[in-house]
Amino acid sequence: MDLCLETFGATNDPALLLIGGASSSMDWWDTEFCERLAAPGRFVIRYDHRDTGQSPGSPPGEPRYTSADLATDPLRILDSLGIDRAHFVGLSMGGGIAQLLAALHGDRVRTLTLIATAPAGARTGSEALPPLNPPASPPAPDWHDRAAVIDYLVADQRAHGGTPFGEERVRRLAGKVVDRTRDMAASAVNHSLAAGNTPSFRLADIAAPTLVMHGTADPLFPPAYGAALAAEIPGARLVPLDGMGHEYPPPRLWDVVTAEIIRHTGDR
Repeated sequence: MDLCLETFGATNDPALLLIGGASSSMDWWDTEFCERLAAPGRFVIRYDHRDTGQSPGSPPGEPRYTSADLATDPLRILDSLGIDRAHFVGLSMGGGIAQLLAALHGDRVRTLTLIATAPAGARTGSEALPPLNPPASPPAPDWHDRAAVIDYLVADQRAHGGTPFGEERVRRLAGKVVDRTRDMAASAVNHSLAAGNTPSFRLADIAAPTLVMHGTADPLFPPAYGAALAAEIPGARLVPLDGMGHEYPPPRLWDVVTAEIIRHTGDR
């Protein structure tokens, strides 16, 4: 499997791997955001999951890979670049992947940053989390109609995003996503259909220094999910992101988010 990736910064700086959410190509990690992370001395890596962007995939509805493949692709990326250990930053599904790798492959994870995600491993606490109440997705478009697909992506981002919603920027990114993606229909459905059991783990087994950042307006994973992560992972620190929804950090929060990540990954 060949995966498409892009890097920012000097190769001799500490590596920082960005792991995106389900059905997301690397484009949702905004280029300027990546450049800001690289500027203080980080070798930033972003990549297209299978069936997103320029990474190859499978026919729509027929993923020829497993969820375990998606979860271990970050290790393959590090291997391909000759990197033993990296700082992992995971968002949504990418946060679940990062948790699993930190628990089961801790020798590869220098630090862990979790954004807009939920506990993926077993918890020791018994307190119930709020039920999930995901926003309704817009009707699926004709995946061959560029304008309709862009409208669909913008509507979906608006339903999950916080306020204010930067439609002009999101529409620009959505256009880039559509233009770079080999098969939008496959990208939209195949991750949720990927079979296979990923290994189980306990959040308490995560030893990497952990930073949790969670939007106060996340409609998919309410703030209690971020608080639970910070409580369950030993020594984790929680930073609420005011007004952010279930989304990639918007520009108004870049100063906060990049500063926290640089601080967290410094001298480690």
